[in-house]
Amino acid sequence: MTPPPESDAPDTARLQKLQALLDSLSAYIEQYHGGAVRFIALEGTTLKVRLEGACLGCPLSPNTLHGWVEGTVRQFFPDIERVESVDLPPTPPAGAAA
Repeated sequence: MTPPPESDAPDTARLQKLQALLDSLSAYIEQYHGGAVRFIALEGTTLKVRLEGACLGCPLSPNTLHGWVEGTVRQFFPDIERVESVDLPPTPPAGAAA
């Protein structure tokens, strides 16, 4: 019997923990600053997120991204070496015309 092929897909439980951490950070950012941070992807040792709301265009968003989000993520996930902000178009509400 041959062993199953190695998978490069991140562990589901780990992704859930990472998502929960980002959700907690985002809840605080939403409550006190009017912005948000959303998980986009985990590619190797790079976490890709999207800053939303008041974070868009804010001159302090690099501080939020690297000082706060990246610093917190790396405390709990030390193997994540980098956090990047990805500019994606917002997702239209369900039922909206494209």
